[in-house]
Amino acid sequence: MPCRGVRGATTAEANTAEEILASTRQLLALMIRQNSINEEDVASAIFSTTTDLDAEFPALAARQLGWLNVALMCVHELDVPGSLPRCIRVLVHWNTDLPADRIVHVYVKQAARLRPDISEIPPIDWQELEQWITDHLNGEARSTRQ
Repeated sequence: MPCRGVRGATTAEANTAEEILASTRQLLALMIRQNSINEEDVASAIFSTTTDLDAEFPALAARQLGWLNVALMCVHELDVPGSLPRCIRVLVHWNTDLPADRIVHVYVKQAARLRPDISEIPPIDWQELEQWITDHLNGEARSTRQ
């Protein structure tokens, strides 16, 4: 089975632990749902933030969603003049038989302008997404997985 990269990016409203984690959880939830990713098929994930986000490790959001056995790493992006501020990026290494052209890369909030060519996803019901995240945080979703 090949290993594919699934990319995603979002922005945080502020440099607080709560905002970094909430934005990262939303992004991961969308990536998981758009691609039907199962935690056991994820080899690793790299999280990066722009240098103006340092209040929390974004990888903690993956742990909160149940990725307890996935290798995770956090790094800072290059501080390129004029780049998008308060940006969180994720690269998930996913073992899947899907061809590369069927992978859905997720770019939301202000980060959607980074890759408008590949970031078309259906409209997001943010309230429903938050309920899905809450279920995963409470362990309810894990207990129903087969």
